[in-house]
Amino acid sequence: MEWVKRAAAIGAAVGALFGAGVARAVDDAVLQRLEELEDEVQSMNGLQQEVQLLKRRLEVKEEAEAAKGPGPLIGAGLDGFFLSSADRKWIVKLRGYAQSDSRWYGADEDDALSDAFLLRRVRPIFEGALAGWIDFRLMPDFANSSLVLQDAYANLRPFGALAQLQAGKFKAPFGLERLQSGTALHFIERGLPTQLAPNRDLGVQLWGDWRGGLLTYQLAVMNGVADGASTETDSNDAKEIVGRIFAKPFQETTFEPLQNFGIGAAFSWGHQNGTPSDYRTAGQQRFFRWASNSELDSGRWRAGPQLYWSWGPFGLLGEYYISDNTVQRSGDEGDVDVHSWQLATTYVLTGENASFNGVLPREPFSPGSGGFGAIELAARYGELTVDDEAFDLGFASASSSAEQAREVTGGVNWYLNRWLKLQLDYSRTWFEGGAPDGEDRDTEHFVATRLQLAY
Repeated sequence: MEWVKRAAAIGAAVGALFGAGVARAVDDAVLQRLEELEDEVQSMNGLQQEVQLLKRRLEVKEEAEAAKGPGPLIGAGLDGFFLSSADRKWIVKLRGYAQSDSRWYGADEDDALSDAFLLRRVRPIFEGALAGWIDFRLMPDFANSSLVLQDAYANLRPFGALAQLQAGKFKAPFGLERLQSGTALHFIERGLPTQLAPNRDLGVQLWGDWRGGLLTYQLAVMNGVADGASTETDSNDAKEIVGRIFAKPFQETTFEPLQNFGIGAAFSWGHQNGTPSDYRTAGQQRFFRWASNSELDSGRWRAGPQLYWSWGPFGLLGEYYISDNTVQRSGDEGDVDVHSWQLATTYVLTGENASFNGVLPREPFSPGSGGFGAIELAARYGELTVDDEAFDLGFASASSSAEQAREVTGGVNWYLNRWLKLQLDYSRTWFEGGAPDGEDRDTEHFVATRLQLAY
């Protein structure tokens, strides 16, 4: 029995040693795994830090982009090229137009005018808006290879369309046809009443537009120019007040025939000195000349009514003006009144709506698809009459200046698309006086054509 006890003791000792070895091996494996897990955790912490860093970088970039706002818009549209902020509060536009004319005369012995091709207007236009309420416009003219600055002004509208302030060089707010854009004219040359209306002048103007043209008013203080003239300088301290009001009283009614009927009046008054303007026909023939050394002196005023009406394809424009000038020469002084009026009508044969701003073809000209554009017929009659006192006081010579000119013009306008227009006009102007021995000046027969590109 003794040897059994010894064997059991030996077995117990061997088991204890074997178990300890196994336990020690297990502990070593656990420790190694723990170390591996710790390394993995540290590696994951590093990745997490990298992710957080990348995320923060993206946030910083997004914040910077948000601070800068949306990027600028650059492109071209129906009305020209533009550069604009995304909110359209800052915008610059580039557009312009060119008119290539031809002139053909019948009898023109007095001025010896020649048949010719010419560039009537070549005008790039730079305009835009700043901060959403400051408008500007620059328009030079390169016709006849000379540079003339036609428009250069800023227009402020902090209170909206109803009260705006404009300053610089711009069209004086007087003649209706004069205020019509050169690209929208229904005739190649403006009518006789525009000879009396001031053209471009320097000054400041308060104006407004209520309810989209229901009522428009303009009141300007300007240097003052002679009839039909433009200026960039002023030779005296005298200034001129020019005002105009125009209303479309039926614009918001349901009576369609009169919705586009507009009527208004214009006036100017001031003390002016300088040389008065001669008067010309549609063919640019000078039919009334002031005698040499004749000068404007002291007061001058202009006034007259104006209207425009369109209904469907029919359009009508009318205006009548008086220009009362105080003239002096060689010690003689007198008031000389000049009266002029015109009535012009248009009809769009292809059915588009007539408009003061020109015709927009329903189907632009396209040889491949059959589009033809729009065809418009136009007719005009006008008169200009100079007071007899101009001849009685020696301010003009009856043997070289006509007392009255009467003009009739017919024309055809072809609008190929919104940018391209072809025009053909025939004008006949006859005179009262203006030739030696009390005879009438020769009748002027004038044909003109125009190719206009406006963008």
